[in-house]
Amino acid sequence: MNFLKTSCQILFFLLVCNSASSQIAISGKIVDNKSRPLSGVSIYLKDTYDGATTDSLGRFQFKTFEKAEQTLVASTIGFKPFEQVLNIGAEKIELIISIKEEITELKAVVLSAGTFEASDRKRSTAILSPIDIVTTASANGDITGALKTLPGTQQVGESEGLFVRGGTAAETKIFIDGTLVNNFFYSSVPNIAQFSRFSPFLFKGTVFSTGGYSALYGQALSSALILESIDLPDRSSANINATVLGPGFGIQQLSKNKKSSWGVEYSYTNLAPAFKVIKQRQDYITAPAIHNGSANFRIKTSGGGFVKYYGYFSANKLAFRVNSLDAVGYKDFFKLKNSNNYHNLSWKENLGNGWKMNSGVSYANNADDIHGDLQDQNNQDVVVNGFEFKKFGLEQNGNYFNAKSVFEKNLKGLSALRFGAEYNGSNEKADFKLFNGQVFPNKLNEKIKSIFGESDIYLTNAIAAKIGTRLEHSSVLDKINMAPRISLSYKINTNSQASLAYGVFYQNPERRYLPSVNDLRFTKATHYIAQIQKSVNQRTLRAEIFYKDYDDLIKTSFISNREIATNNNGFGDAKGIELFWRDKKTFKNFDYWLSYSYLDTKRDFLNFPTAIQPSFAGKHTASLVIKNFVLPWKTGFNLAYNYASGRPYYFIKANGTGSEFKDRGYAPDYHNLSFSLNYLPAIGKTNSKTFSVFVLQVSNILNLKQTYGYQYSFDGARREAIVPPSRMFVFLGAFINIGVDRTQDAINNNL
Repeated sequence: MNFLKTSCQILFFLLVCNSASSQIAISGKIVDNKSRPLSGVSIYLKDTYDGATTDSLGRFQFKTFEKAEQTLVASTIGFKPFEQVLNIGAEKIELIISIKEEITELKAVVLSAGTFEASDRKRSTAILSPIDIVTTASANGDITGALKTLPGTQQVGESEGLFVRGGTAAETKIFIDGTLVNNFFYSSVPNIAQFSRFSPFLFKGTVFSTGGYSALYGQALSSALILESIDLPDRSSANINATVLGPGFGIQQLSKNKKSSWGVEYSYTNLAPAFKVIKQRQDYITAPAIHNGSANFRIKTSGGGFVKYYGYFSANKLAFRVNSLDAVGYKDFFKLKNSNNYHNLSWKENLGNGWKMNSGVSYANNADDIHGDLQDQNNQDVVVNGFEFKKFGLEQNGNYFNAKSVFEKNLKGLSALRFGAEYNGSNEKADFKLFNGQVFPNKLNEKIKSIFGESDIYLTNAIAAKIGTRLEHSSVLDKINMAPRISLSYKINTNSQASLAYGVFYQNPERRYLPSVNDLRFTKATHYIAQIQKSVNQRTLRAEIFYKDYDDLIKTSFISNREIATNNNGFGDAKGIELFWRDKKTFKNFDYWLSYSYLDTKRDFLNFPTAIQPSFAGKHTASLVIKNFVLPWKTGFNLAYNYASGRPYYFIKANGTGSEFKDRGYAPDYHNLSFSLNYLPAIGKTNSKTFSVFVLQVSNILNLKQTYGYQYSFDGARREAIVPPSRMFVFLGAFINIGVDRTQDAINNNL
């Protein structure tokens, strides 16, 4: 028995020794593509239990009984799976494994040079949401008014539009759901800036490009504002608005299956009551009165896409008189009637296999009936020798059609390829009537056809590029242009990135110079942009420098008191630096942002005798916006301060050889401090389906004198300051929502 026991022990020992000697050690180190060690990586032989996890130095070690060919697998979150075939024999195996980072939207760099962007798909906090817009004290609830608190924009108060980085308002184009919007603003009125026609709550996404924008968009030398309308509402709702300016109401009906909705809205605005309380510089015979109506439907398709329609109609009128600067002792009379309708139908669809389609068509009609007269002190129309041009009539009617299709193919990771085509058609008629009844008709029938393509290329999560080009043909110019564009972004670390952008941009001469008897070309701008941005803990810091080179700008001359485009010999440049800081974290329930822009720009265009700083561009602009929501009081307090250094003014006199300065200087610096208060009484009533917002807004609360510039008499003998219609304006209104609690959005926006 002892012999048998001893023999078994010896046999067991030999088996254990043999088994131990048959195990093979596999060890090594796992690093990323920058040779940095990776901890916590799971590494194992496929279809076995043999494996390990890397330590803080990226090292691993384990043993296996497996033989012959086996597949080694390494995996960890944020990196691509790694597999390698091993031939396991009698020798130990030591490996150095490099795995590549997975390109994901949460970790990848964002292509952002020249662009502020926010939507339900983006992570940027720099741009303004609809709640941001309506609670920005100086914005007056207007989209572009709020954008003027961002760097790159100018504080131009006497004319509508966005003046960006030394460009005119006509050099910024606006798009809704991909298609161009003509007449985004109400019709121009002398020395009074007009508001945009569309509510901020119509849109869920905003891309404001102050330069270097995508090849999907064209015909804008300076800037593109790209707006994306909302999809389906959260629930059915109704709203009632009662303000000192007029009433409004609307309804949005969501289907039971939550796959479609429809809605209608109407509002009436009349400024007569406000003008009786707040004295206006203009003597209004007919205060501005506006009827607005809209309708929409939205359908979610089986493929996860959307079909959306939005239709809009407005009719407005006004009439006023001011003391004439040309004819001393007389008054200039101005009268306007306008009707505008706009229709947009878009279709966004997932086509399968990584393909997407985004198509849209839009149609707009705009009709203006404008009259001017010279009146005596008894407000009677008169015709005075030498001032016959004061009596005129202008009837203009424009029809605008835009169609666009974009196809997108998702490539590996976040990389994508986009291409498509666009058609812009416009048919405009204008009849200018002189004091003696003589009519000068003008017609413009323009067709712009474009094709474009671009690709997002993500090499890693840290390096990405957007490369594209656009080709356009103009029927009225009978010329073709090709505009290459490229932007690069590099992720410095988790929260910071740097970007570069270059692009060429073309635009037709403004419509008032077309058609022309002279051979005109596209105007051209070339953009160079460098940006650095850091975003962490609801704080964003952004700095950007840019250079913009203008070529082929329009030069004009006056023939029979009419400005005519003569050639494309104009040129210019714009360069500067912009800073933006937004902080929603440091102070509890406080949100504030600060922006600053320095602009050095000169251009020789129109009738300028040389390259000079244009009258719409100031060297320094800055804005400070502060928002504080006091939850126990259910009240938001908002302040906005806007500053701009004085803009230049000129009187340019024509002479026998061209033109020359007769007078020039700089207007005073511009200061504006505005305040708004939003009271939300329905907060906390969780069972209530009715939510209210009461708004009080005061612009220029310090009652400062603001001077935008100076205008001259026809002969240049006299000048007067261009000032706001009133120094201060007060708005009071109540907005009642039945079914949707937008007040909670206001709270969340400040937390």
